[in-house]
Amino acid sequence: MTEALIGFAILLALIFARIPIAFAMALVGAVGFALMRGWHASWSMVGSAAFETGLSYSLSVVPLFILMGNLLTISGVSHGLYAAANRLLGRARGGLAMASVLACGGFSAVCGSSLATAATMSKVAMPSMRHYGYADSLASGSIAAGGTLGILIPPSVVMIIYGLITESDIGKLFIAGIVPGLLGVLLYIGTVAAVVKLKPDLAPKAEGTEPFTRRERIGVLAVLGLFSLITVGIYGGFFTPTEAAGVGAAAAFVIALTMGQAGPEALFRACLESARTTAMIFAIVIGAEIFSNFINFAGLPDGLAGWIVDLELNPYLVLLGIVLIYILLGCVLESLSMILLTVPVFYPLLYELDFGVEILSDPEMALIWFAVLVVVVTEISLISPPVGLNVFVLRSVLQDVSLGTIFKGVTPFWMADILRLLLLIALPWLSLWLVESM
Repeated sequence: MTEALIGFAILLALIFARIPIAFAMALVGAVGFALMRGWHASWSMVGSAAFETGLSYSLSVVPLFILMGNLLTISGVSHGLYAAANRLLGRARGGLAMASVLACGGFSAVCGSSLATAATMSKVAMPSMRHYGYADSLASGSIAAGGTLGILIPPSVVMIIYGLITESDIGKLFIAGIVPGLLGVLLYIGTVAAVVKLKPDLAPKAEGTEPFTRRERIGVLAVLGLFSLITVGIYGGFFTPTEAAGVGAAAAFVIALTMGQAGPEALFRACLESARTTAMIFAIVIGAEIFSNFINFAGLPDGLAGWIVDLELNPYLVLLGIVLIYILLGCVLESLSMILLTVPVFYPLLYELDFGVEILSDPEMALIWFAVLVVVVTEISLISPPVGLNVFVLRSVLQDVSLGTIFKGVTPFWMADILRLLLLIALPWLSLWLVESM
C-alpha cells in the first residue's frame, strides 16, 4: 500500500509538471510494477494492457458515439433545439437562459460530450441572448453549466468507461442517468429563475418568440427520434449498447444528409475530430489500465478498504470524503482522467460499506448509484475554478468574455449542482427506481 501512495504522489507531481496524464500514468505504473515484479513482468503487463485495450469490443462503442456526436454537431440540429426550447420558455424573464439550459440538455443527450455541447451551444445561444440584452455572466454561465449535462444523460462516454472498469451493465448505467440528468435541467432552470428575480438587470423582460422554420422543425424531430431510437433499442432488447452506437452513428449521418450538411469537407472534419478524440481517450484508458495494475498489485484498494473497516467510520462520512477528493481533483484534472484514476481505488470500498438502505444492499445497485454520484461530481468539476474545462471551452469560443465573468455566471449553477448531489446521496432511489422498474 505504501508503494501505491508513493506512486500517486509521483503521478500528481508529473501532472503538475505538465506531462500528459496518459503518459504520466503509464510511466508511473510501468516503473512501479517493474520495481515490485521486475522489468520483464512490467513490459509484459504494459504490452498486454495496450493490446487488450486496443482490441476491446466493448470499447468500440466509444468512437461510434463520438462520431455520432460530431455528425450531429455539423448537421446544425442545435439551432432547432434552441428554437424549440425558446418557444417553451422564452416568454418568462430569463427565458433565453432557461432555453439554453434545456437545449444543452437535449443536445447533450445525443451528443454525449460536455465540451462539444458547450462549444456548439455557445455559438447558437450566445448571440441571441446578447441581442436581447442579457448580461454576459448569466448567458455564458447558463451555457457552461448546461453543457455539463452531456456526461450524464445517455449516451455517455464516461458512463461507458465506468461500466468497463467496474464490469457494470452499461444499459443500466445509461438509464440510471436519466432522472438525475432531468433533475439537473430542472434545478438549472430554477436557478435562472431565482437569479433573475434577485437581479432583474441580468435579463430583460420577456420578448415574443419567433415561429419555427422548416429546418428547425427537422432538427427537433431528428434529435427526438435519435434519442428515442437509442433508448428504446437498448432497453427494448433490440440491440446492445455497442450496436446502438453503430445505429446512432448511421442515423446521425442520415440526419446530416437530410439537413444538407454532409459535404465532403464537413464529413472529413467530423471523422478527423472523432479520430483525434478517440485516440486521446484510448491513450488515457491504456495509461490508466497500466497504473491500475500497479496500484492493485501494491494492494491499495484492499488496504484502503481494510483501513476504513478498522476505523468503523459512518459510511456516509466515507462517501463525503470521497466526494471532497473528487471535487479537489476536479480542480486540476479533466473528467475522464479523474474517473480512470480514482474509480479502481474507490469502487471496492462499496462492498465494505453498509448504508442501511435496502436498495443498496445489492452490490450491482450500489455500483450504479456510485456511478451517478461520480458523474455528478465530475460535472461539478467541469465548472469549478481554477480549471473548469467547460469554462475554458467557452472562453476559447467567446474571446471577448473574461474567465472571471464566466466563473461568476456559473457560481449559482455550481451551488445547484451541490444541492443535486446531496439529494442523490440522501435519496438513492432517485437514481435507481427507473433501473429497478426496467
